Amino acid sequence: MKRTLKNCVLSLFVLTACSSACLADGNAFTPLNFDDTAYGIRTSATATTPAPVAVKTETPAGNTKMQNAITQLENAQVEVRNELLNIKTQYSDIDAKYQAVRAERKALDQQIKSLERRINKIDKQKENIRKNMI
Repeated sequence: MKRTLKNCVLSLFVLTACSSACLADGNAFTPLNFDDTAYGIRTSATATTPAPVAVKTETPAGNTKMQNAITQLENAQVEVRNELLNIKTQYSDIDAKYQAVRAERKALDQQIKSLERRINKIDKQKENIRKNMI
């Protein structure tokens, strides 16, 4: 058992040591440079940049229909959540009533049992007195 555990720990150590070397990026980390660019090659700052391309802001033909559908779904979701909240409230009210009735029933059951025990004790005492009289 110990030998297997030692072998597993040793294998894990060798695996982590080798994997860290394989996963190394090769770039030096400095707090000022977080890019994945290689060092030593610097491009000139005067390189020509292409002119910005105008972006078309046309809305697709079905965009308004999709927005209306999403709005309707959101409204339906709100209605369902409100209904769920109402049902949960009713459930908690009924559950509270159920718990109260259950506790009352349990208390009455205990009273019935204690009164039945008292009746049985009185019956036994009566029988004992009758036996002693004869």
